[in-house]
Amino acid sequence: MPDAPDPEAPVYEDSFRPSDALAEAFADFVAVVRQLRRDCPWDREQTHASTRSLTLEEAYEVADAIDAEDAEALEGELGDLLLHGLFHSRIAEEAGRFTLEDVLRRETRKLIRRHPHVFGEEEARNAEDVEQTWEAAKRAEREKRADEDDGVSPSALDDVPEALPALLKAARTQQKAAGAGFDFATREASWAKVEEELREFRATEGASPEEREEELGDLLFALTAYARREELEAEDALRNATAKFARRFRYVEQRAAEEATREEMRRLWDEASGRGSTEAQEHG
Repeated sequence: MPDAPDPEAPVYEDSFRPSDALAEAFADFVAVVRQLRRDCPWDREQTHASTRSLTLEEAYEVADAIDAEDAEALEGELGDLLLHGLFHSRIAEEAGRFTLEDVLRRETRKLIRRHPHVFGEEEARNAEDVEQTWEAAKRAEREKRADEDDGVSPSALDDVPEALPALLKAARTQQKAAGAGFDFATREASWAKVEEELREFRATEGASPEEREEELGDLLFALTAYARREELEAEDALRNATAKFARRFRYVEQRAAEEATREEMRRLWDEASGRGSTEAQEHG
């Protein structure tokens, strides 16, 4: 009778196993972080909560390097982000909660479980098939957790992080709801919702700030939903628009004298928007 397969045996191709040099570099990195937690007064005092904002900042700096297509900056920022993963794991290990090995093995098992088309018998013909497989695996995980939590019903929204930026969180929430079958039937219906929310917001003239803010939120949420249907990232769109505004405003600042009138500032803005000089168009 053949032996049962080893559940811990590698399921990946041996050619993907890290080299000894990579394993040594990772071990050195881990050892340095551990010693910092023991010997550096600042590092020793940190907690998950005290470094939370720093971890978020590092994630945004990775995003900035990607947007800038700066490979050298990306290399450095990925190192910083990896440091935070090791740092939080070490804090947890010292508290007896979990270890870095637990983190790595848990994530490895999850990747294997959610990619049965790579490590199992299922097939995926395209990226859409992969997304469906991924969501099905996550759904099964939620149902398993529900059984373990005395039957508390899982939600498709359980995996949306609370700390996401507002526009990105709105888009991910809508995406999860759509995956569960709750979505506008057509793009026209989605745009009609935008127009409805715009009318309701405009009708709040003279209302309380709280009422106006609520209606503004509904309008932004509807716009985000329409952007998602059009396969546009609302978060990226607003970030790019903000960056464009900043470029044009800096041009106005550089050209305007301290005593510049509002009309002169508007003329310079038109230049920065591309309706003026060649120099201004470079800022647009």
